Amino acid sequence: MILEAVRLALRSIFRNKLRSFLTILGVVIGVAAVIAMVTVGQGSSAQVTASVQSLGSDVLVLRPGSRGFGPPGGAPSRRFTLRDAEALTSLPMLRAVAPIANASATVVAGNANASTSVTGSTEAWADVASWTFASGRNFNASEVRAGAAVCLIGQTVRQTLFGQADPVGQQIRVKSVACEVVGLLNAKGAGSFGQDQDDLVVMPIRLVQRRLNGDDDVDSIQIGLTQGTDTAVAISEIQTLMRERRRIGLDEDDDFSVTDMKEVASMLNSVNSVLSGMLSSVAAVSLLVGGIGIMNIMLVSVTERTREIGIRLAIGATGGQVLTQFLVEAVVLSLLGGVVGIAVGLGLAWGAGVFMAIPFTPDPAVIAMAFGFSAVVGVVFGYFPARRAARMDPIEALRHQ
Repeated sequence: MILEAVRLALRSIFRNKLRSFLTILGVVIGVAAVIAMVTVGQGSSAQVTASVQSLGSDVLVLRPGSRGFGPPGGAPSRRFTLRDAEALTSLPMLRAVAPIANASATVVAGNANASTSVTGSTEAWADVASWTFASGRNFNASEVRAGAAVCLIGQTVRQTLFGQADPVGQQIRVKSVACEVVGLLNAKGAGSFGQDQDDLVVMPIRLVQRRLNGDDDVDSIQIGLTQGTDTAVAISEIQTLMRERRRIGLDEDDDFSVTDMKEVASMLNSVNSVLSGMLSSVAAVSLLVGGIGIMNIMLVSVTERTREIGIRLAIGATGGQVLTQFLVEAVVLSLLGGVVGIAVGLGLAWGAGVFMAIPFTPDPAVIAMAFGFSAVVGVVFGYFPARRAARMDPIEALRHQ
């Protein structure tokens, strides 16, 4: 009986192709929007997690100013110095300390050039930030102390300046500073906010301070903790030391911040989850609109086929059989919209992943839920028109013109 009802439903649907397409369009849009939003949100969360993990486990970031992110309030806070970073190495729970001085510059090699970010740091930078080398080596402590003209480059800079050739041993010019490439970093891809982590040049911090920035400021300090260290204890020790060095009184607030990257990942993932949930809820309204469209068209279909319904009832069809026929037709319409919506939603999510450089992480549970919800929409909104058809008086239906 059900198979016969499905066959009749498909025949009715394909008999009115344009109307059927417009009917399922609302379901398609709703299902596609929900799947695309959830998949993009999960991909973004995965990207954030991977980006934070790429910084290394148990990494803290020490910055001047009372805020970890966003524009600082009030007067600019004092920058750190290399002596601050050296003082931190006295704390036993710290595995490595890497002071950072940032700059932007145009790098040139032969006829090729690129605008990129320049990171000045010490030999500890690669260890703290968990960078590995595709070829070459890290610069050493003596090169850092002397401010030697050596550098490491990321894969994006390598591709722009040298193509697929090995850059190790080659000379590049960073602004007016000529330096030798001693190491090529392995690729890391996009960061938490979509930035290209491989678009960078790393140089000894004293070289960046003297030749590029013209000061001795340290913009931030990345800190790697020893395995098993209690993060809260480490942060407290760092804050105590920095308050002493910066002569901050007992009644004064810190003019620096210590950020735990794991907490940043958790915060960003929470924000992603909330946004994805809100957008998915808005998208789900389209499913409600699509269900109303199905009910409207099924009511029209019942009215158009009143005489057919009367004939079926007159020759012995039961009200339950008529109800099943129209209910199955509504469910088939809704499921067709669900299948097409799933395909469209996954396609949109994949395209967004490529454009935003985030992983494509479809969730089978979400796909199954969206498909099941589309079936429920067909049942709920198809029941009233089907019941109306089943309750028709055969004599009155046969009189209908």
